[in-house]
Amino acid sequence: VLDEKLTNKRLSQECRMLSKCRSLGIRTPTVYYVNNKTNTIYMEYMKQTVVFKDFVDEHVAKGERRVLADLCFNVGYTIALLHNGDIVHGDLTSSNVLVMKRIDKYDCVLIDFGLSTNSSLVEDKGVDLYVLEKAFLSTHPNSQDLFDKILAGYCSAAHSQKVVMSKLSEIRLRGRKRSMVG
Repeated sequence: VLDEKLTNKRLSQECRMLSKCRSLGIRTPTVYYVNNKTNTIYMEYMKQTVVFKDFVDEHVAKGERRVLADLCFNVGYTIALLHNGDIVHGDLTSSNVLVMKRIDKYDCVLIDFGLSTNSSLVEDKGVDLYVLEKAFLSTHPNSQDLFDKILAGYCSAAHSQKVVMSKLSEIRLRGRKRSMVG
């Protein structure tokens, strides 16, 4: 019974977050139907997209970092819009971003809001960025320049970018201490 209640709560929370994102102008799949009995969300199939992780791997291998720099800036900008709306994703990785080709550029689509929450706390936003940084740099070694572009995009649009970036620096220090201690 408890598991069922938690699952239903997470399911409805994910749908609310997807809807809120769309109202903020953030590209996400459209939710068509939710079946609470089978715990299933029926949503838009995102045609002509590729997972950001695969896109980065492919373009790094080809040496096409300029395309990646522009896209990474866009990813950071989109995360800023998310945080400006007080949404914390909770699982930002390069596997939870889709890349969609437009006429002359690439857009990003955020997916997997199962761990997302409403939060205005700077700590939560900093942790969101820290999780992305750790995931991105471990998945894409030697790509600090690309992550810096993500942060540049974030700083270009985030309402509270100075305090969030300061908090991110603080969180990084805590993370280093933790890894040194064990």
